[in-house]
Amino acid sequence: MNPLALIGHTFLEFLAATGRLGHFTSRSISHCFRRPFYWSQIGRQFVDIGYFSLPVVGLTALFTGMVLALQSYSGFSRFDAESAIPTVVVLSITRELGPVMAGLMVAGRIGAAIAAELGTMRVTEQIDALTTLSTNPQKYLIAPRLIASTLVMPLLVLIADIIGVFGGFLVCVYRLKFNAANYISQSWQYLEFRDVTSGLWKAAVFGFIIALMGCFNGFNSKGGAQGVGAATTNAVVTASILILVSNYLLTGIFFSGK
Repeated sequence: MNPLALIGHTFLEFLAATGRLGHFTSRSISHCFRRPFYWSQIGRQFVDIGYFSLPVVGLTALFTGMVLALQSYSGFSRFDAESAIPTVVVLSITRELGPVMAGLMVAGRIGAAIAAELGTMRVTEQIDALTTLSTNPQKYLIAPRLIASTLVMPLLVLIADIIGVFGGFLVCVYRLKFNAANYISQSWQYLEFRDVTSGLWKAAVFGFIIALMGCFNGFNSKGGAQGVGAATTNAVVTASILILVSNYLLTGIFFSGK
């Protein structure tokens, strides 16, 4: 195959995959708003995605806040600007690091789990069995995951924000000898409502992306165990890339005028 033919073939494959993803996304979203709603499945996904992700998200946020405080002190102390560290920590965590780090951690954990579960169901013909039993697979398997992931991610990020800011507080107060009252006052003084809400909106979008990529790759996997492994890898990689891309776009929307 000559280089031009290879480029054309790759481009056509990309367009075909984009079309399949767009069709899959539109159908999945429509099922999220139409009856019947499988509340037991939605509740189970809330627990799997939200509750069981708390340890990894909490630890990531804690040490991210601690490292951010140390690095900020290392840089700002050269310019005698240590008083700006509380503001930098709280704005960095709530605007960017909290949503992005939580999204990447959940993508690695939940995106892979969803893709592996649905991929196994696909190659063992369990999804075909649901169709035989007059149960819509997208309604029963995909819609609950999309709903739960989109709704629970803002809660995870809100907790991550609190833990991350607390990690910066611990380092600044107990290692760098900041005054605790001044640190808290400085954090609240420059924190605005939209700093927090923008991160929560990002989290909802990230949650949708994670569930969508996991479901899409798992639902369309083929080729036995090797296909399931490839679907799992693709789900994590694509979700992580889309999280970073959408984070840039959403940041431009929320803070374009500031």
